[in-house]
Amino acid sequence: MQATQDAVSLAPPHPPGMLRALLLALIAHALLLAALTWGVHWKQTESTAVEAEIWSSVTQQAAPREAVVEPPTPVPPPQPKPEPLPPPPPVPKVEQPAPAPVVRDADIALEREKKKREQEKQRQEDLLEKQQEEKREQLKKAAADKKKQEQKAKELEAQRQAQAEADAKRKAADAAAADAKRKTDAVQAQQQKAAEAAQRAENLKRMQGLAGATGAATATGSALQSTGPSSSYAGKVSARVKPNIVFPDDIAGNPTADVEVRSSPDGTIISRRLVKSSGVKAWDDAVLKAIDKTETMPRDTDGRVPSPLIIGFSPKN
Repeated sequence: MQATQDAVSLAPPHPPGMLRALLLALIAHALLLAALTWGVHWKQTESTAVEAEIWSSVTQQAAPREAVVEPPTPVPPPQPKPEPLPPPPPVPKVEQPAPAPVVRDADIALEREKKKREQEKQRQEDLLEKQQEEKREQLKKAAADKKKQEQKAKELEAQRQAQAEADAKRKAADAAAADAKRKTDAVQAQQQKAAEAAQRAENLKRMQGLAGATGAATATGSALQSTGPSSSYAGKVSARVKPNIVFPDDIAGNPTADVEVRSSPDGTIISRRLVKSSGVKAWDDAVLKAIDKTETMPRDTDGRVPSPLIIGFSPKN
């Protein structure tokens, strides 16, 4: 009851002069209807037709009339039909303002509950959308991780294949090297066997000719004749080579360069090789160049040229 009274007190007031406005509207419509009726009656008024006849008092013979083509009788234009009277305009109906709705506490509570449910529904939808978005992000991340793992697996597989190929090539090279070494060892073994056979033949020949040996009584060798250089041969070689040594530098100490020289039976130098360096490269090079410039070695006292021969050269000797 209290809620109804509050609603009535809060409703807007009725507009003033409603009855007077209704009367004025009725009078205006009545005047309009009368004016329309008079106008239609004025249009329907018709004019009265008047006719007259003329008679002649003397009878006369009429001449023949000329054949005159009479113009066609004009057809009178059709009379316009009277327009039907328009229906009278409807009398406007004055609507009374609807009373303001009565807001009750129960309606307010229902409205609040409805809004609360809508908010809760919207919150649930937002939460679900967020969860779905997180799930999509997780799926994207998982797909990217899987792709990275597949790429890494491909790279590892390529590395394994490359390593396997490298190992196969290395094994093939090792096998080829081992095969080459076996062949070289076989050749060297054959050469060694040949050398040993030649040595045995030489020993046998030397043993067979011991009766004709030319060595001294105190000699301990087994050859028919001595093949080493005499004691004075070193001086001959030094006198032949040293003039060709060009070395203006000063050397601390007296280092020795040992050179192996191979000569033909007539003394022509075939090859020279540095067996032991003096420690001074400039001196070693000067000695080798001097031997090349010498070209021939001197003969020993027995008329032979010892070969091969290792000669030591020192700058202060």
